[in-house]
Amino acid sequence: MADWQSTITPPALARLLRATGGAAPTGSGSADAPGRRPAYRLLADQVRRLIGEGRLPVGTRMPAERELAGALALSRTTIATAYETLRAEGYLRSRRGAGSWTTLPADSTPPTDALFPLPPDSHGQLIDLGAASPTAPQPLLAEAAAGAVELLPAYALGHGNYPTGVPVLREVVARRFTERGLPTTPDQILITTGAMSALDLVRRSLLRRGDRVAVESPSYAHVLRALRQAEARLVPVPQHRPEGPGQLPCWDLADWRQVLRGAGPRLVYLIPDFHNPTGALIGEEQRRELLAAARTAGSVVLVDETMAELGWGTGQLPRPMAALDRAAEVVTVGSASKLVWGGLRVGWIRAAPALVRRLAADRMHTDSGTPVLDQLICAALLGERFTEVREHRLAQLREDTAALLPALREWLPQWRFAEPVGGMTLWIDIAGLSGAALSRAGEQAGLRIAAGSQFGADGAFEGYIRLPLTVPAQSAARAAERLAAAARAAERDRHGAPPVATPAG
Repeated sequence: MADWQSTITPPALARLLRATGGAAPTGSGSADAPGRRPAYRLLADQVRRLIGEGRLPVGTRMPAERELAGALALSRTTIATAYETLRAEGYLRSRRGAGSWTTLPADSTPPTDALFPLPPDSHGQLIDLGAASPTAPQPLLAEAAAGAVELLPAYALGHGNYPTGVPVLREVVARRFTERGLPTTPDQILITTGAMSALDLVRRSLLRRGDRVAVESPSYAHVLRALRQAEARLVPVPQHRPEGPGQLPCWDLADWRQVLRGAGPRLVYLIPDFHNPTGALIGEEQRRELLAAARTAGSVVLVDETMAELGWGTGQLPRPMAALDRAAEVVTVGSASKLVWGGLRVGWIRAAPALVRRLAADRMHTDSGTPVLDQLICAALLGERFTEVREHRLAQLREDTAALLPALREWLPQWRFAEPVGGMTLWIDIAGLSGAALSRAGEQAGLRIAAGSQFGADGAFEGYIRLPLTVPAQSAARAAERLAAAARAAERDRHGAPPVATPAG
């Protein structure tokens, strides 16, 4: 359950019900036309879908039966029967005198290790569809490493500890921010041991136990888990899904304003550039409006730019969020792991110089600095070799995506997804299947699958999975075929009889 409970009004729930793809059930509610589902069943199905898609957060207090009946022009008996159906299915919990609130069934927990990268030597037996991790750009990495080894003796004359980072890399990272439209000086940069280290350092320095953190819903699974373990109180804000087919989601600014006013979060965690897991790319106008609302609320905005350079299917990219509102408190985190290689554990934080100094001092209690050799390698790759590195990565992503998406459409035509224009992840609606069940079935089919509920702050998105766009092009058809086999197994578990799942056409 999310750590911040809200109440939804009857008119607001009616609007959400209309947005599920069909009108909210209306009418007397008990007499039904031949061939149509009873009104209570339709209402229960729509509410369950809203919960599963994260648009009705877990822990939301539902309207009283009488009030909802009036808003939907249904009988109170219909509402009561729908609520009882949802309670029986595990999507609603009620207590006399306290009302009813949304929840999730107890059996919706997926395997917990799907996001842990498999050892490279295991890939002959299993296809890893959990971790979105690219291979290294060769020979660029080897050449940069050889050059860094030649530079290392000069650094070996000193103590080797750089709490804010090796100066040459701080200069390179600051220059790249400036090139992207955000003037930056090296004293605004702190080098860390990967993006997760950067995010954890910001969390430890800025949050206290029990502080509220507003997050997109869905969001990056590892950060959600880290925040929960730190006992932060998560406030999920559902993404807005455009009505047109194949459209990537965006921010629902009305919801964000409501949360920022009502919850007063200490921190707002955002992934505006090729969002993980949905692939969404947020435009500058929405970025400006959210920053203005956060500034009014006094919330620090933590922007995760790990995917920001990976626009492989689009033209001009939006400027960094910190460039759009200098008066707002914005902390930006980036990493070399997606652009270059996950084995190069180098990340960074961009913030005001005073905060950089504070973070460096806080860091000394647990981590006195990132390995110098890694920083020197990264400085070469993100400096003079940057264009080559980026073009290598974008070409690889284009090739792999061009193989994977047609294979999915061929083997699993009933699954729905919006085609991203960058990043490394694909968010898939798996047509009524359980993501947890599909993940378990995938283990038998030779796959590691990340269930969608791992990306929900409250366990929502059971009807989704996230796939990496880093599956090698030569493995795409085999991965799609195994996914179809896993889907058949999950369907058997649900209905007891397998459907035919073969390539379309």
